[in-house]
Amino acid sequence: MSDTTPPSLAELVRQVRKTREYSRLTDAIPYTRFMGIGVENLAGEMLCRMTYKPTLIGNSFLQALHGGTLGALLESAAIFELLLQTDTERVPKVISLTVDFLRSGKPQDTFARAIITRQGRRVANVRVEAWQDDRTRPIATAHALFLLAEP
Repeated sequence: MSDTTPPSLAELVRQVRKTREYSRLTDAIPYTRFMGIGVENLAGEMLCRMTYKPTLIGNSFLQALHGGTLGALLESAAIFELLLQTDTERVPKVISLTVDFLRSGKPQDTFARAIITRQGRRVANVRVEAWQDDRTRPIATAHALFLLAEP
């Protein structure tokens, strides 16, 4: 008899930190699968990619990505950065998230990069940028505060 029980999230995160098989983590989360959000190692840095699909369009006249999809990408990028770059073994809880929408998102793949700006024992601050063609022209940015551990 084989053991087919999937690993717990904590065990999966530990395995992905070692193997860098990021798709195992994003495939295990139904929301990221649905949104087409994945983690990739591009040019030596860990980036999130939201693969374009027509259901991500919010304004069909402008063919612009829905703001909620960009918010989901920014939040997911921050959570994956915390899961993979810190020692936390649980999904960080959002305390606050502020998104600045800078430009309209075109119907194409969108990338995001998160940077942990401060990490304490219980909370962490993360800054995230999302872009499409030109990384120097972000389409949205976010500042987020996460709870890493309960008091």
